[in-house]
Amino acid sequence: MEGSMRNMCLLGLLLALMIAGLGEVNGAHECGRADPNMEAFKLAPCASAAQDENASVSSSCCAAVKKLDQNPSCLSAVMRSNTAKSSGVKQEIAVTIPKRCNIADRPIGYKCGDYTLP
Repeated sequence: MEGSMRNMCLLGLLLALMIAGLGEVNGAHECGRADPNMEAFKLAPCASAAQDENASVSSSCCAAVKKLDQNPSCLSAVMRSNTAKSSGVKQEIAVTIPKRCNIADRPIGYKCGDYTLP
């Protein structure tokens, strides 16, 4: 009986440590607890502008970028995400969207993967 109780306590402790560890992993993203792949869906209005530098940038795209632009590391992670890549986003074009939206307080010179935000 004593061994069984000890095993239950050990199992409970391991479970608590696993849950705490998962919370740290989720909080380790550039976007806080949000997954950059999921955040990429918020930039759906930017799909054509992120594939063609001559495409117009919609106001809904600019609004979405402005929200994410408050955290440049998150915006960069979203632009480099698997979701963005599989959607045909070209990172070298996507990094120009904040400038094309005329976002005044954009992070000029911020390094995003192989590219720098203009």
